[in-house]
Amino acid sequence: MQSSPVRVSALAPLGASLLRWGLGALFLVHGLTKLLVFTPAGTAAYFVSLGLPGALGYLTIALELILAAALLLGIYARWVGLAGVPLLLGTIVSVHGANGFSFANAGGGWEYPAFWAFALLVLFCIGDGKWTLVSR
Repeated sequence: MQSSPVRVSALAPLGASLLRWGLGALFLVHGLTKLLVFTPAGTAAYFVSLGLPGALGYLTIALELILAAALLLGIYARWVGLAGVPLLLGTIVSVHGANGFSFANAGGGWEYPAFWAFALLVLFCIGDGKWTLVSR
């Protein structure tokens, strides 16, 4: 007797959850690196060195950690993820865009933040997935 194939649609909510958790983990790592390794003052100084307001460094840390928590816990994740797209596009415009496409280039190119923004758009399109605290 053959086992019946798993329907792709039955796995879609699990796939959305895995995508959501992966994106949340990325924001958590980036936010904690700025907070604990570079420190808030160091992050602000880096932003100033780029010609950006230092306060934007503090805001970026807060946004990355808020996005991480919302994505990991499933709190309006698709909408919160959509709000993260401008943050990533901003990194392309302000930091990575001038370094070329490949993220292996000196200073990191725009490939990685572009893909990350794209993945957030995919999450928005497919939904929050399973195991969420608050979804819509």
